Amino acid sequence: MNRISQEWLNAARDDLALILRILDDAQLTHLVAFHAQQAIEKCLKALLEANQDPVPKTHSLNRLFALNSGRIEEPGADIIHALDELYIEARYPGELGLLPHGKPSLDEARRFFETAQRMLDVVVEAIMPTS
Repeated sequence: MNRISQEWLNAARDDLALILRILDDAQLTHLVAFHAQQAIEKCLKALLEANQDPVPKTHSLNRLFALNSGRIEEPGADIIHALDELYIEARYPGELGLLPHGKPSLDEARRFFETAQRMLDVVVEAIMPTS
C-alpha cells in the first residue's frame, strides 16, 4: 500500500475512533453521521489512490463509488446514499447532519457507524488482500 493510501485510511480510522467516543450520546448523532460520511469518503479516496487513479476534490460518496466501480461491493447502499445527501445538501450549521425528519436517532447513528466500519474493512481487504 502506498503512503498516501495509508494516510487516507488512518484519517478514516480517526473518524471511526471519534464516533466510538460519541456514539451513545443522543445529542451528537448528527456528528456521528458527519464523521461516518467522512470515513467512507476517505476510504474511497484511499482506494482510488491505491489504484493510481486521480483523487477528485469531491465529497460525493456516489461519485467516489462510481469512480471505484467494480473494485468493491458497496456495503449498505441505502445508508451511504443517505449520508451522501446529508453531507452534500446540508451546508449551514442549523442543517448539518439532519435527515428529513431531523437529527438521526441513536439507531440510525449506529447504522451509520457500522456501515463506515464495514467500508473500512472492505477497502483494506481490496488494497491488501489476505491469502
